[in-house]
Amino acid sequence: MIADVFFIGFFILVAAIVLDLLLGDPCWLPHPVVQMGKLISFLERSLNKGRKRKWKGVLLALMVVLFVYGFVFLIVTLSYKIHFYAGVLMEIYFIWTTIAIKGLSDAAKSVLLPLLDGKLEEARKALSMIVGRDTENLSESEVVRGTVETIAENTVDGITAPLFWAMLGGAPLAMAYRAVNTLDSMVGYKNERFLDFGWASARLDDVANFIPARLTALSIWISSIFIKGSNGKAGWTITMRDAKKHPSPNSGWPEAMTAGLMGIQLGGVNYYKGIKSNRKTMGDFHRKLVADDIPKSTLYMHGGWGVFLGLEILLLFLLGQK
Repeated sequence: MIADVFFIGFFILVAAIVLDLLLGDPCWLPHPVVQMGKLISFLERSLNKGRKRKWKGVLLALMVVLFVYGFVFLIVTLSYKIHFYAGVLMEIYFIWTTIAIKGLSDAAKSVLLPLLDGKLEEARKALSMIVGRDTENLSESEVVRGTVETIAENTVDGITAPLFWAMLGGAPLAMAYRAVNTLDSMVGYKNERFLDFGWASARLDDVANFIPARLTALSIWISSIFIKGSNGKAGWTITMRDAKKHPSPNSGWPEAMTAGLMGIQLGGVNYYKGIKSNRKTMGDFHRKLVADDIPKSTLYMHGGWGVFLGLEILLLFLLGQK
């Protein structure tokens, strides 16, 4: 019986990943995150006004996360009652929608290909679709930096963290994580409108990513053994030294590891709607970033989630032996 549980959990995780690698997020298929966004927008307009905005933000976070978890739990449970395989398919579907391996890889290519063709303006526009910073005046090196930072950071948000929570609680917990992440991306800003109201969403996202971010950095480091040109010693040293420099308590871990392994420097000056933001750097400056650094960072992304998945499967197997 326990062995069956291990096999089913293994099959669900792998099937969801395979679907994502093959299909990504097809436009013809309803995506739960879109509906989450609509729910969050509606509640934000209703709650984000008047006094006690911080507590209203706490209420928003609790309402959205509990609703998403409860709704998915109900759908999955009813599906299993209809037929075992219906439940398995429903879990695969929901977990598939929480991960974005193909989407992240395609986003990197959308910036890389114009750079290789010497079309800097087109590369800037492609980057603007995946980052919040101003991209109009970025040099090629800055465009590459923005892309590498996004790949490293989103390895956690878009791949390993959903897999982590899926392992612990199946599709309902994976979707609850995606709700937390969506809340943070929509209201977790430190500006006048969201500073108080988005406080709970931002803190909840920090908690949800705390363990996955550190395990992801470790997984990337392990995968670097098989990636030519990696500096494993620098990756470990710089991660321990620089990860905490990042404004986020979690994003710095995969970014610092990537910087160390590749021998590059990330962070520095960015502009957001014309306002200068000087972020502390991670890694040591040895050279300017070039277009070829994008596929190299994508390779670390794939190596990282591959090792991460392997560790999850190993843990499921060991638990299945008890």
